[in-house]
Amino acid sequence: MFRRPKQTNPAPQVDSRAARPGGESADPTRVLADLLSRPTVEGVLEQALAHAAALLDGQVKGYAVLRRGQDKVVAVYGYPRSLAGVTLSGPWASMRPRLLADGTRELYEVNAQELHQTFDEAGMRDVPLSLVIPVSDRGRGIGALVLDRTAPVPVNPTQQEAVTRWAASVGALVGLIEARDDWQYTARQVTASVVEAVESQEFEGLGHAQQVAESSVRLGRSLGLSGRELEELWFAATLHDLGKLHGEAGHAQVGANFLHGAPQLAEARKAIRHHHERWDGQGEPDKLSGEDIPLFARILAVADAYVHAGSVEAAEAQAGIQLDPRVVEHLGKVIR
Repeated sequence: MFRRPKQTNPAPQVDSRAARPGGESADPTRVLADLLSRPTVEGVLEQALAHAAALLDGQVKGYAVLRRGQDKVVAVYGYPRSLAGVTLSGPWASMRPRLLADGTRELYEVNAQELHQTFDEAGMRDVPLSLVIPVSDRGRGIGALVLDRTAPVPVNPTQQEAVTRWAASVGALVGLIEARDDWQYTARQVTASVVEAVESQEFEGLGHAQQVAESSVRLGRSLGLSGRELEELWFAATLHDLGKLHGEAGHAQVGANFLHGAPQLAEARKAIRHHHERWDGQGEPDKLSGEDIPLFARILAVADAYVHAGSVEAAEAQAGIQLDPRVVEHLGKVIR
């Protein structure tokens, strides 16, 4: 008999107020976790700035600009929140990455005198270095992340490339949120979009997560999971390898931590953490065995093994060793 996931107390909400300087930096997919619980453009961009600051090893303040007819500050990190809502011009007009050795000089030059006091009150006049990274959605420039050094510390090419790639993923999120009609549909689309953006840069095969998700849901349906359980299983399968953004080692635990701020996905979080456990107890991270492994994790492990190998036979060879034999039995039913 299969054990359904036990109900647990929801994990505490993560404080997503990224405007605090020196606060806990956002990991890449914590943007996604925050989005699932608080789906706003401002929330996403706050988290995006926090992670971009972490990629630059701190000593950074920043703001995000969106082009909504006029360019407007919609999120801040380190700067006063009073800066949000200000309409302004700036060094992002060309929509290309720029590293400005003279900091905010151009910002002052292209804006009217009445805005200079606002900039001064925010502490922007003596910025020694600025990094401007465009944010685009499907080739359309929609804004920029502006990261200002608070100390004369250089930005190296590796850091600039990392922030540029990060901004590319953020643009897809912002575009989807602004165009959303139905939240549940958008949550799935946003999740798939983030995973696709990361897979295309970091992982072996674009589309792997989608294939694992499809196989997992088919298995879950065969095992009699409810619609709500299938929905959470889909999120677990789609996000299962996202921790690889921080490297292969321990990626399951890292990926699970990304969902700490989404308590409605508590079972998905457990599935991600435990999808590398083995039926024989020789897996990781906790060496769970048999039905002590959460059901969603056992389903995910079978689907992942099947997609990696490309055959049911390969999964069947691991039944009772690495994989739950009953889930493998259902794989044979739904695939063949």
